[in-house]
Amino acid sequence: MSQAEDEDVIAADERTLRSLGYKQELRRGMGAFSNFAISLSIICILAGGVTSFHQGLSSVGGAAFGLGWPLVCLFSLAVAATMGQVASSFPTAGGLYHWASILGGKGWGWATAWLNLLGMVAALAAINLGALRFTLDSLGPGRASATVAIVGVFAITASQALVNHLGIRLTTRLTDFSGYWIVGIALLLTASLLVFAPSLHPERLVSFTNYSGARGGDVWPATDSIALLFVLSFLLAAYTITGFDASANTAEETVGAAMRVPRGIIQAVAVSGVAGWVMLCAVVAAIPDLDRAAALGPGAFTFAVGAVLPRPLAYFILAGIALAQYLCGLAAVTSASRIAYAFARDGGLPASNALGRVSDRYRTPTMAIWTVACAAALATVYTPIYETMAAVAAILLYISYVLPTALGLVAYGHRWTTMGPWDLGAWYRPLAAISVVGCLALIAIGMHPPNEKSIWIVGGVLLLMAIIWHAGVKDRFAGPPEALAAHATSPRALSPAP
Repeated sequence: MSQAEDEDVIAADERTLRSLGYKQELRRGMGAFSNFAISLSIICILAGGVTSFHQGLSSVGGAAFGLGWPLVCLFSLAVAATMGQVASSFPTAGGLYHWASILGGKGWGWATAWLNLLGMVAALAAINLGALRFTLDSLGPGRASATVAIVGVFAITASQALVNHLGIRLTTRLTDFSGYWIVGIALLLTASLLVFAPSLHPERLVSFTNYSGARGGDVWPATDSIALLFVLSFLLAAYTITGFDASANTAEETVGAAMRVPRGIIQAVAVSGVAGWVMLCAVVAAIPDLDRAAALGPGAFTFAVGAVLPRPLAYFILAGIALAQYLCGLAAVTSASRIAYAFARDGGLPASNALGRVSDRYRTPTMAIWTVACAAALATVYTPIYETMAAVAAILLYISYVLPTALGLVAYGHRWTTMGPWDLGAWYRPLAAISVVGCLALIAIGMHPPNEKSIWIVGGVLLLMAIIWHAGVKDRFAGPPEALAAHATSPRALSPAP
């Protein structure tokens, strides 16, 4: 696309944004690949797929990867597709909040914004906590103390916030690099395992083995139910394939957002799902001793790599994975800060005037960046346990993903009649129904022991939100501009990206 064409598309994007009630404040310079790469970076199969590897292996063994992973990825793809439909109609930063407000009213928008923001904060905490644990475990046996984990996460998160503070250009370059890096390291790991493995055992990928209790490093409580363990293994993919709303959260920084945002969402989920499945299946098939690996619990993945690959190659790949996990957290700060910025400019957060302000120099929401980074680091003080943070993140994020979809399912064809240029047509309703049912099942899975602490966290969040809303916020909070709400029934068609 030439510079003149770019400028025309940006002008159209800005007109669309003005029609939704907002002026262009953030720097709009992200192309199609950059929008795709930021979601790919947050999903990051080298983060969740690696740090949650034991949650799959220590449940039913290889079938968790060969059968469970693709099943959950199909569900995630349904959620992504319905999200893309709404994103094409309403391409704004912090999209989920706006979509829920338009399709269901300001109360649903307020709830969605808080769930999405808290889910991203929990995800950022889990990403950095998992990255720190993975890096320390790669350097030698043993697990870091809670104090080391907390201090390490504070340092990692602060550096990611600083990079985001310095502008979207630097962040975009790093997330673009991250997209290539993730795929490259995943391919290198897969090929290396297939080449150096003494023998391959593909039959494991459809075999069910009970690794609950001590046999699986006490990752899951002992049980005789293979069906329950198989369902619990879904958390591996459910936590990994999250964060794809980042493409929507950066809509106001994307050129041709009405088409490129939904494409970025769908492509990030599809590429991550396929690449992650191939990579993880190769790991499982190459492990010399599956029983020993499962008994190691969180150390299973590093054991597998170290047992198969030559030491220099193993260390290079482990270092490459650690870098990918750091860049995953960097992209998560970007996404979470845009959610906070979009919510704050409508007065939805405490200190909204400060959080909704954009730096004149860097064109980034600097206060929102540092606030979400501090909140994520502080979350590890409450529970420096990776598995609990990952479960909470998955539950809160998927609730926030599916709420606008559920509201859209009700409004579709009634109050919501004008679609964007990216349209599922007759497929929207069935995919939306699958998304809602799947989300309810995920909530139940995520709250099963040993993650029962997530019941109190998620339940407490929902109860506190209800109390705060009815205590007066519903009267003070105006929601998005009237122009945004009116857009749900407006006959105006959005400007498509060329």
